Amino acid sequence: MSKPRLVIIGSGWAGFYIADYIDYSKYAVTMISPRRTSAYTPLLASAACGLFNFYLAEENVRAKGRKLRFVKANALDVDFESRNVICAPAFDDDPELEKEHIHIGYDLLVIAPGCMPNTFNTPGVAEHAMFLKNVSDAMAMRKLLFDLLEKASLPGTSEERQRELLHVAIVGGGPTGIELTAELYDLAHEELVDMYPDVARNLHISIYDVAPNILSAYDRNLHEYANHQLLKRDVQVATNTHIESVDAEALHIKEMGRVPYGMLIWATGNKNVPLVEKLKVRTTTKGLKRILTDEHLRVFKSNDSDEIYDNVFGLGDAADMDGLSLPTTAEVAVQKGKYLVGEFNTAGTIDEAKDSKKFEYLQKQLVTYIGNRDGVIAGKEEKEGWTGQSAWLAWRSGSIMWTRSWRNRTMIALTWAVNAIFGKDIARM
Repeated sequence: MSKPRLVIIGSGWAGFYIADYIDYSKYAVTMISPRRTSAYTPLLASAACGLFNFYLAEENVRAKGRKLRFVKANALDVDFESRNVICAPAFDDDPELEKEHIHIGYDLLVIAPGCMPNTFNTPGVAEHAMFLKNVSDAMAMRKLLFDLLEKASLPGTSEERQRELLHVAIVGGGPTGIELTAELYDLAHEELVDMYPDVARNLHISIYDVAPNILSAYDRNLHEYANHQLLKRDVQVATNTHIESVDAEALHIKEMGRVPYGMLIWATGNKNVPLVEKLKVRTTTKGLKRILTDEHLRVFKSNDSDEIYDNVFGLGDAADMDGLSLPTTAEVAVQKGKYLVGEFNTAGTIDEAKDSKKFEYLQKQLVTYIGNRDGVIAGKEEKEGWTGQSAWLAWRSGSIMWTRSWRNRTMIALTWAVNAIFGKDIARM
């Protein structure tokens, strides 16, 4: 008897977790994704700033013991009647190949394609801003930073021009933007001052956000503490700002006018991938468009019906539970992946997987690093939480657990130890 065909769309937190822990003796697994690696997104800022090697911030989908079929392609649509995923090969250097369509049949389908950055249709952002979604982005960020430092170091470069080149503008005051600010601040003050003694003092960081405060998910006392500490470190925090357009050299901000930059990092907002628009499923009607599921993560057929598709599940950033909206975070995606793979592995048949217990999300403490061995932690109850070095230690120890490989965890810990003794090997790509 042949094994049921389990097809997973997406190699992000949710999809990759299922691929990592599924019982391959029960299912024939196929993963469809345009990327052959899965990035540990909370580690990307640290990798970009030299805390450890880039390869430790991602994992290859193809690995010993992971007996899946991988298809490097973009999922374009799903024919729910014939149970086929329609996809196109994902190779930027071969546009003719990308025009071909592949049909992959399934018995069980997991839809977890993730999201893409939302530029909010701001002119120039797509062309000139950097994003931090994968290791390639982190590598490009490090390369650009050092190129800017070298340009600023050229003989005859004025102080004013140095400050323009070494202005890192970060759009987004959420955890991603703040942690990237923190890692860049540490890099500048712990390493670059010695490597570039003539220009490192002119490297400065600004955070821009349309919201009235940074880290809006935290209690007032915590986000005010983070704001105060960043200002003490000469990080500009510009909230209630509206970016009207971007060109190759400057931001154009409604409240501030033209603001030159050397590096622009866009760390705010998610947008649904094209697949979500194509699917004939129930979706959210406000904000980020997401596939809606029931409490078992089963996908609803439409907004006008409570019917669900048999053996079709939605999770990750691209999906949400109807009536219980959860944030687009790695923690939510992992918990949903853990729930679903548990149900698949314990089910003797496909029908048994339908009668599973409901998914319940366990809220964990929010932790954000704000630089200089300082951090903020939000407690599970309102007005709980703490700040300072203990929060930084909690964040640092927690970050190592994002990678599921004990090999990677060991290598990250060893790299930290080497960095503490000899400094970061930041200049090496």
